[in-house]
Amino acid sequence: MSVLTDPAPARPRPRSRGLFRAVWRWHFFASFLVVPVLLVLAVTGLIYLFRFQLEPLLHPDLMQVDVPTAGAVQQPYSAQLAAVRQTYPDLTVVSMAEPREEGRATVFSVTDAEGSARDVFVDPYGPEVLGSMDPDSTLSGTAVRLHADLMGGIVGDRVVEVAVCWAIVMALSGYYLFVRGGRARRRLRRAGRPGARLRSRHGVVGSVVGVGLLFLLVSGLPWTGVWGEKVQELATARGSSMWSTDHGAVSDPASTLDESLPHSHSVDLPWAQQQSEVPTSDPEGHEGSVANLDTAIAVADGEGLRHPMTVALPGDAGGVYSVIGYAFDAPSDERTVHVDRYGGEVVSTYGFEDYPALAKVVAHGIGLHEGRSLGLWSFWGTALMCVLVVFMCVTGPLMWWRRRPRGSGSIGAPRGAMPLRATPLLLLGLVALGVFLPLFGLSLLVVLLLDQVVLRRVPALGAWFDSTPVRSRRT
Repeated sequence: MSVLTDPAPARPRPRSRGLFRAVWRWHFFASFLVVPVLLVLAVTGLIYLFRFQLEPLLHPDLMQVDVPTAGAVQQPYSAQLAAVRQTYPDLTVVSMAEPREEGRATVFSVTDAEGSARDVFVDPYGPEVLGSMDPDSTLSGTAVRLHADLMGGIVGDRVVEVAVCWAIVMALSGYYLFVRGGRARRRLRRAGRPGARLRSRHGVVGSVVGVGLLFLLVSGLPWTGVWGEKVQELATARGSSMWSTDHGAVSDPASTLDESLPHSHSVDLPWAQQQSEVPTSDPEGHEGSVANLDTAIAVADGEGLRHPMTVALPGDAGGVYSVIGYAFDAPSDERTVHVDRYGGEVVSTYGFEDYPALAKVVAHGIGLHEGRSLGLWSFWGTALMCVLVVFMCVTGPLMWWRRRPRGSGSIGAPRGAMPLRATPLLLLGLVALGVFLPLFGLSLLVVLLLDQVVLRRVPALGAWFDSTPVRSRRT
């Protein structure tokens, strides 16, 4: 006698499994924006990191000089300045940077009537002007512009900031996938599944690079046009600042001051916005300038500033010499001495100890971001991070390419919806992240709107993006 029984009910998928696939799906789609931008940032960051090694090799006729025989002395900086002004009488000299090491040229930053900047290189033993160059035309100059905004102005800046925000989400979601998917990766690798080894390496490398990547992304946020500007506004309203508030004499944004300068000199200074007093020279009792470049260097040396120094020249009759000490390898050594152009006295000094607390944190963050703090450990650590980010940007798309469905009319994205209603903490986390990163919040709303209004109403698009609901299977 046969006994009829009802078929066993289908076993519901665990909630964690649905969350895993949903996180994987967001990780997958975020990569379409993040990977190209991160690849550009990593490569250009690597170039910029090695700029002091690369540029002298690419431009030896300008940046390198022959060290004369024993007994030869370096000419005064005032004589080198005179040579520059004689060679380029129509240009305004903005600053001078001492040679970084023996066998290197002195660099004078100049601007023309339109504000365009050039670097003039001088043999300090001549003094002989070796030539000039647009700093933006160099390999590292191009890398800096790409790194900043993809050479796309405001639009490029916003694209980079959105990509950085989603890269933070990718790094966090990547750690979730790495932890939750460990058992599956090991099983697939033991079974010899195609691509399992690459997937495993991607996860292992990602677990290492993720921490460094998160630091690089967060420490780069102060430069962004939306997040950085808004945080600076909030800090200023509360009497603080992300940047040094030195009311020094550098205001020309076209000047190409040396990278060893205090980081505040790369942004608008408060005094330029009439928010603080400008240090000035006192011409009373003097018919002409008494102090010169050499005086300013000697005074700053007596104040304990480190060489090689960079000097911003007076911009007008009431201007001062602003001497910035070398602090490339130690943000806490950042210090500027303002020297009266007539009497040669110290008008004022400003250093790291005078920074607001927030600016001190940002200064150290930028130093680590640029691989110039903690000596060679920081340098090679940042270089390794750039290389590993490139590895992640290559292996991620390669994994998708190997497993993509052929001839199915879909992109092959993981299917899954975020269980926001069933997971309040996840919803709270997304809202908090969207508030902390405004462009992420706005872009997330756009993505959700497109998913609800477009993909779910256009079957062909929904199928291609794998957003159509998965039919339940009965066993």
